[in-house]
Amino acid sequence: MSAPPYLRLGVNIDHVATVRNARGGHYPDPLRAAKLAIAAGADGITAHLREDRRHIVDTDIVALKELEKPLNLEMAATPEMAAIAMRVKPHAACIVPERRAERTTEGGLDAAGQIDVLRPLIASLKATSIRVSLFIAPEPRQIEAAAALGAPVIEIHTGGWCEAVLAGEHVKAAAEFERIRAGAIAARGRGLEVHAGHGLDYFTAEAIAGLPEIVELNIGHFLIGEAIMVGLEAAVRQMRAVMDRGRAKVERLA
Repeated sequence: MSAPPYLRLGVNIDHVATVRNARGGHYPDPLRAAKLAIAAGADGITAHLREDRRHIVDTDIVALKELEKPLNLEMAATPEMAAIAMRVKPHAACIVPERRAERTTEGGLDAAGQIDVLRPLIASLKATSIRVSLFIAPEPRQIEAAAALGAPVIEIHTGGWCEAVLAGEHVKAAAEFERIRAGAIAARGRGLEVHAGHGLDYFTAEAIAGLPEIVELNIGHFLIGEAIMVGLEAAVRQMRAVMDRGRAKVERLA
């Protein structure tokens, strides 16, 4: 068995903008937060430009695009967001489901049910040299749809597993983790690059780092919350350390 690939960390800075927007003005600055995260070991920055602009706004995306590390733009499958992505040209665009009433992204994208909408959008983004990923549940039907659509990357929604872990629902957590593991294996077998994210903390990030098929974790809310207690750089360094520790367990078995 060959050694597993390096596990990248993408830091989502949406909720720095949430705090900024609570009072208006320019502080705290998401760009400054992104630079601190990169200095502490982040491999890239993720930001979700929502249709209602509840946190990240258009000028944030333009500024973040100029960072030394890749920008992963989370976006809904709408003409407006496609136009912004093709104008700004982030390194990557992760297509996510979006409902105005939700507090956060509540589930995976129904790629299988939106083939006709997603196919031209994905083709347009790829033609602009943007790496496209689909944020989906680890279900065979959705993985097959992602492959058929030509999206080179999927990001597995880990929220159900993380919630079960936090609630101490051990049987449910074990079943959810097995779904993630099986989905990652199936996606990798179809030639897809596999990422994961949503609800991850130090404990769950270390655990999921043990899945060698997954090559990137995108983590936001927990890190920004932890930053209030210990500072953003310290939180990112700790996350990088637990991810490396989890990956090292796989390497010892390789």
